[in-house]
Amino acid sequence: MGINLKSIVLRQLTGSLAVNALTPFTRDRACIFMLHRFNHPERGIRGHDPQVLRETLGWLRRERFELLSLVEVFNRLQQPAPGLRRAVAFTIDDGYADHFEVAVPAFAEFDCPVTTFVVSGFLDQALWMWWDRIVYAFAQSPRSSVEVMVGDTPARHTWDGPATRRAAALDFTQRCKGVREGEKLAAVERLAKALEVELPVTPPPQFAPMTWNDLRAAERSVMRFGPHTVTHPILERADDVQAQFEVAESWRRLRQEASAPVPIFCYPNGEWADFGEREINNLRALDLKGAVTGVHGYASAAEIRHDAGGSYRVRRFPFPDELPTAAQYAGGFEQLKSVIRGRR
Repeated sequence: MGINLKSIVLRQLTGSLAVNALTPFTRDRACIFMLHRFNHPERGIRGHDPQVLRETLGWLRRERFELLSLVEVFNRLQQPAPGLRRAVAFTIDDGYADHFEVAVPAFAEFDCPVTTFVVSGFLDQALWMWWDRIVYAFAQSPRSSVEVMVGDTPARHTWDGPATRRAAALDFTQRCKGVREGEKLAAVERLAKALEVELPVTPPPQFAPMTWNDLRAAERSVMRFGPHTVTHPILERADDVQAQFEVAESWRRLRQEASAPVPIFCYPNGEWADFGEREINNLRALDLKGAVTGVHGYASAAEIRHDAGGSYRVRRFPFPDELPTAAQYAGGFEQLKSVIRGRR
């Protein structure tokens, strides 16, 4: 009963009456959506449903939301009078092939700007994502159990079908996020060996990046690009030399390849514990104007005004798999809930 009532309430948020009533709760803040992979059957990819994305974009246009570029959102947030109301921006992380092949046409259909944060070494075809190597190793293994050290802790997994195999891969990935960068990569190599899987040098189509030529073609449409490191480490787990290199080199390569690089960074993983003042200082040294996180919430002018590093700690919402939840975030209902609970 509770779930049904919640669904009914959320559906009401897509109506014009609710949108208009909630508009004051969108003042001086923006809803920045964060997306990752997109359904792409030809490549064997499961991710965001392009139809849900199109449905959401169509609703935002009909209800006269401002669909802004990320740069415009940051420009307004940093002004004394931001002038933001019903403001929405879209971002995508990593730079996979499906971002070009699936996302660009969907966003272009609604003339909606979108910023994709690319891992430069990935587009340089010098690597494939470390978590994809974990997924691949588990998927290809003839075994039904494994034990591998991750840092000082043994990771033991067993599986008896596709669902438990995927769960094992997810758990191992989470464990790897908690160790230093060098140990993480070593653990992935030990895993592949223990699973009796040879990892290809280049990623299979399911895990392939877009190319730099794809990037430039996307720029001629509605997509712009920002830096997201060279190899996608959790920066807090990297030493000072790597942490500085990952930011500076990714920005250098993007400026070299893109015609309109976006001077806004995206932290890998992006939780509060994944970056700190060292990373913010590195971004400032490169004259990058801000950064987005993976922390749930609105991009708020008030937070930026009250925090000297606020422009480098901007929150985003994960893009949901249904329109009513997207409306809850974009329309200000989430802010109303915070007010009711006594939070700013």
